[in-house]
Amino acid sequence: MATKSTTGYEGFTEEERAAMKEHAQELKKTARRGSKAKADGEADVLAKIAEFPEGDRELAERIHAIVKENAPHLTSKLWYGQPAYARDGKVVCFFQPSSKFTTRYSTLGFNDAASLDDGVMWPSAYALTGLDAGTEERIAELVRRAAG
Repeated sequence: MATKSTTGYEGFTEEERAAMKEHAQELKKTARRGSKAKADGEADVLAKIAEFPEGDRELAERIHAIVKENAPHLTSKLWYGQPAYARDGKVVCFFQPSSKFTTRYSTLGFNDAASLDDGVMWPSAYALTGLDAGTEERIAELVRRAAG
């Protein structure tokens, strides 16, 4: 006999719905831009980073610089309202600020297009609360590997 769940489905959070709407707008904007999308994507990412609260902005600026320095062939773009970096249109890595979903830490994430496979299990996201020289070098190494 099946029992009724007491927790129930609460649906998407307000932040999740906003991210989905942002993504739909990003797709429409990219389609309208056509061949200009690459240059405009960089401007969009920099503008979005400038909107972040101070702590997130500082992390995002450093992550952006590390990605551009270590994987200049990746294309900057917005992905669900977050800075992301793509190869052949597929997002390789992204930065999710803590303010996006009101979390304790920001996230540096890697998608399927990242070349980070290591056996049968490997991390695909990293929590960030700050950066130091060692962390920046580890991120640079991950980005180089991910970008192929």
